[in-house]
Amino acid sequence: MTFEVILTADAARDLADIVDFIAARDAPDKAQHVLDRIERAFAGLAENPERGAHPRELLSLGIREYREVFFKPYRILYQVAETRVMVMLIADGRRDMQTLLQRRLLAP
Repeated sequence: MTFEVILTADAARDLADIVDFIAARDAPDKAQHVLDRIERAFAGLAENPERGAHPRELLSLGIREYREVFFKPYRILYQVAETRVMVMLIADGRRDMQTLLQRRLLAP
């Protein structure tokens, strides 16, 4: 069974910001490479969404509804619901992930 991968508005903005940052600071071809690799990760999620690990920052809080895959240093956090994979966040893993996850996923 193939799952539909959907990016939330926040995740789509994350991806655009990452690509724009790399293109401006480094080179457009490197930005394209990162985009291609992240899109390849999405394709993998469409085939096998359960392969991702539970983020350690959320596990420590007893939260197991989210999973993540990596294209280092980027972390792609998602939630599986029926036949859909909802990508919630795409972030550089070197950031303060505890604060980012609390603000993005746990805030009311």
